[in-house]
Amino acid sequence: MSHLTYAEAMVIGLIQGVTELFPVSSLGHSVLIPALVGGSWAQDLSVSRPESPYLAFIVGLHVATAAALIIYFRHDWARIVTGFVSSLRDRTIATAEQKLAWMIVLATIPVGLAGLALEHTFRVVFSKPVPTALFLAVNGVILLAGERARRRSGEHGAAQQPAMAAPATPQRAITAAGYPAQSPGRYPASPLSGLRQQPVEQSADSPETAEDGRLAGMGFGKAIVIGAVQVFALLPGISRDGMVTVTGMFRGLSREDAVRYSFLLSTPVILAAGVLKIPDLFGPLGAGIHGQVLAGSLLSGLAAYFSVRFLVRYFSKARSLVPFAIYCLIAGLGSLAWFAIR
Repeated sequence: MSHLTYAEAMVIGLIQGVTELFPVSSLGHSVLIPALVGGSWAQDLSVSRPESPYLAFIVGLHVATAAALIIYFRHDWARIVTGFVSSLRDRTIATAEQKLAWMIVLATIPVGLAGLALEHTFRVVFSKPVPTALFLAVNGVILLAGERARRRSGEHGAAQQPAMAAPATPQRAITAAGYPAQSPGRYPASPLSGLRQQPVEQSADSPETAEDGRLAGMGFGKAIVIGAVQVFALLPGISRDGMVTVTGMFRGLSREDAVRYSFLLSTPVILAAGVLKIPDLFGPLGAGIHGQVLAGSLLSGLAAYFSVRFLVRYFSKARSLVPFAIYCLIAGLGSLAWFAIR
């Protein structure tokens, strides 16, 4: 009977914490690493096998990763949650934080519904080593395409500068609600028309409010489109953060803002995925592995915290997605070659 050892739990926990936030697919690594190591690892750590204790173990890792994100972005989440509560109470959207809160809620719905309906099918059908390696290589191509599009559009000129200057530029078209006008016909109308929208209150003295204002300025339609691409991350090898970041860049966000939005979107998705399956930890799948789950989760949470801290600083200096793309291509194609000759 297969089990989960402490060595397996600690190694996978550490890797999960890093790869969940780097744009290189944590699920892809959860499938490929056991397959590459082989032996008892391939037996014990099978995502596609329905009765594997590995599934219960992954639950603990997700909760730990989400906790790390919440701790790191605690000030951001305090503003967003406060904005959401005040928006419900006052039935209005008057601040950047209120609008951003609703954008995150609405952008999370597509992947939430898809996860409930398709997670089992995608995991059983696609969570095999060869398809996963192929998807990881495709993820590298997507990251390269996003970086190429950013460079061609001139992020530090035409794309990024208007986003920074939008709140103070009187010449830019402004809607009656106080938000930058969207091109007609490109995105759906706001699904929150029942709430009273007022001009966004912003403070030039607050960098945090400026960041929230830039994201809120992209509008509900664009936010939902960007959030919906998280559905592709149900495929092992495709990165959730990578897809959101690249799509955000294609939709006119600066790389730094796209990365921040991807982390904010990831938090409720990762947390919900873990919380919904917590009963597995206390059922037959979690029997005998509670200590391993705790050890792996602690390492996963620590790795996630330091990973997001590194990535925020990395992208704040306008660093490129290219190194992550090259890694995905090498890891994906290298794994395919290894499986072919083994």
